[in-house]
Amino acid sequence: MPFEPANPKASPEARKLLEYLYSISGKKTLSGQHNYPGFRSGSSRRAQEITGRTPVLWGQDFGFTGAPKDKDAISNREANMEEAIRQYREGSIITLMWHAVRPMDAEPNGWKESVQAKLTDAQWRELVTPGAPLHNRWLDQLKVVAGHLTKLRDARVPVLWRPYHEMNGDWFWWGFRPGPRGTQALYRLMFEVFTQRYRLDNLIWVWNANKVNDEGNAGPYRDYYPGHSCVDILATDIYHSDYRDSHYTQLVEVAEGRPVALGEIGPVPDPAIFKSQPGWAWFMIWPDYLDKDNTPEGLRALYQDPRVLSREGLPKI
Repeated sequence: MPFEPANPKASPEARKLLEYLYSISGKKTLSGQHNYPGFRSGSSRRAQEITGRTPVLWGQDFGFTGAPKDKDAISNREANMEEAIRQYREGSIITLMWHAVRPMDAEPNGWKESVQAKLTDAQWRELVTPGAPLHNRWLDQLKVVAGHLTKLRDARVPVLWRPYHEMNGDWFWWGFRPGPRGTQALYRLMFEVFTQRYRLDNLIWVWNANKVNDEGNAGPYRDYYPGHSCVDILATDIYHSDYRDSHYTQLVEVAEGRPVALGEIGPVPDPAIFKSQPGWAWFMIWPDYLDKDNTPEGLRALYQDPRVLSREGLPKI
């Protein structure tokens, strides 16, 4: 493996998974499907129904809302950790994310009211300053999610962990703050807390941005990248079929040999895209787009491409 894990104490399972991802980089692409917290593995099953093949990556979110029947309800966290363990034992690779509410807000909370609300510059400085009141509230917030991730660590389940995704965009409270005291600092602080305080050595750290866009509300990758010391894999999210070579090459340049991935996608790419963008280690389709913005024929063509791997026939990783 060209690079050691960012966490030098990474578990044997995490190391094995990262080594596997290096081994397929530039050669194969893993299929993946995200699932809403309230639906467990519903979208993964739907992808299998359409394509006849099981996605390798099982994606899930910790959620933020309170209504038990809401698709993003936090009441599903414990059950989804059990589902993650089951999925891993059946051959899936687990990838998790977190649409966190603002640290000053209590859970559960709303999408516009908190996840997409803003912090003032003064609040941001307090957030990234150890010992400050808002920083301490943030630590309490991390403790909750770390408790769930600890269950996966103890079950020896490696996790592709992609926190504060799309941070180069202006639509989440943690986003659109470039530079070393911006989201870079928040990401690094989480890395330190999770690896040192909670010893979450089962995590592979995925830095997941959004494609740089023409509207100016998603900035250059380099302005938000926290550094190789806390990143194992780099990913970007691409919606609206905008699979330009520039989105790929810009990410590869920042990665400097580390694997790159399509963290979230909507409409799937034509398999021909892999000729000019061969390094994508995986793709993961967002639930709303699986049926809405894709055709069964397009999904099957992607899944049946020789370079795309499904769970069938894949060795246990």
